[in-house]
Amino acid sequence: MKTINSIPVSKIQRASKLVQTGAKVGVNYIKYYSDKLVTTEVEAKDKLNKNNAEDIYDGLKKLKGSALKVAQMLSMEKSILPQAYVEKFSLSQFSVPPLSAPLIVKTFKKYFGKSPSELFDTFNATSVNAASIGQVHKATKNGKELAVKIQYPGIANSISSDLALVKPIAISMFNIRGKDSDKYFKEVEDKLIEETNYILEVAQSKEIVKACAHIPNLKFPNYYEDWSSERIITMDWMQGEHLSEFTTHNTNQEKSNKLGQALWDFYMYQIHKLKKVHADPHPGNFLISKNSELIAIDFGCMKTIPNEFYIPYFELAKKENIHNAQLFKDTLFELEILRADDSEEELEFFTAMFHDMLSLFTQPFHEETFDFSNPDFFQQIAALGERYSKSSELKNMNGNRGSKHFIYINRTFFGLYNLMFDLKAKDIQINNFKNL
Repeated sequence: MKTINSIPVSKIQRASKLVQTGAKVGVNYIKYYSDKLVTTEVEAKDKLNKNNAEDIYDGLKKLKGSALKVAQMLSMEKSILPQAYVEKFSLSQFSVPPLSAPLIVKTFKKYFGKSPSELFDTFNATSVNAASIGQVHKATKNGKELAVKIQYPGIANSISSDLALVKPIAISMFNIRGKDSDKYFKEVEDKLIEETNYILEVAQSKEIVKACAHIPNLKFPNYYEDWSSERIITMDWMQGEHLSEFTTHNTNQEKSNKLGQALWDFYMYQIHKLKKVHADPHPGNFLISKNSELIAIDFGCMKTIPNEFYIPYFELAKKENIHNAQLFKDTLFELEILRADDSEEELEFFTAMFHDMLSLFTQPFHEETFDFSNPDFFQQIAALGERYSKSSELKNMNGNRGSKHFIYINRTFFGLYNLMFDLKAKDIQINNFKNL
């Protein structure tokens, strides 16, 4: 794969890249209208989606950082995006052009005063994978095989300007109104800034490893502070296959169930016992060992769950509370889904909408065991999402809904559900974490 020697860092440079990408998308639409004259609507639309996905992804991967992180997050939304986008954007999870060797040496010199070859016994200058914020290299030190993650230069300083470019699009897409809508963008910005703080990531990683080491069939690398810095993390090299690759060929249901239970227990233990959760559950953050153990390898995005959110959020996971009309409505107010300035029409619409959504989405919590391999459950979620995405009523209402904590908690559950479905995990004991 071709390496890159620099990344656009300034706001003007990054904005110009997005403008170039937008121009390509415009050309694709012109082609689409021409294609409709000679092919079917479905064929023309499929070609448009494929071309747009490729051009948008190619533009984002040159920017890396928070811009590419958006693609990574979108690739998890399998029920929302056309398949062409999901397939292309999922590459951002662990396959983008890596930094060149001179740029790697420059980064090491800045933070350690030494080149990689001086710091480690061996260091492979060719990265084993490259993602949105950093890339990974293999090294050895004192007989240990190590994974060294290097952050792309300038990424931390471009987050605010990237989000400023994306903000008008997001406001339009989600129909967000009102002066307090900035809380959502601030939540995303704060989390992305945290993800670029590798000293914080090492501390978080060690905390999670210590707290969750007892969970069966779950493994973690050790982290080495002496060989880590603000922009470099060194950890154990973990042998395993990416979860997304494993699911393409696995036909062993017992392995699926074992891994699914480990993944589910890991998340439920974090959420309910630690009140803090790894809020980035995509396939690139998990490996499968030869012994069919789940290996968790990235803890840059951790979300603390305050009690004032945790309590009402999980009250609405209980079936009896969903069907208690007054308690349900009161809890929606508590979670800022319903607002004091809502019209009667808005109160009625959003109460019904969230009743539909929660009745479906919380189904796993209403059972002792759940079958995450059942496509009907996910098709119902997709159908519900499509129904509301086309709602003319919703488009005319204020989309500024819910506590800021929903952003990463909902992202966690959508990602977790998708991973459980990819694994085709059955007979998952929902409350097994209570015994851990």
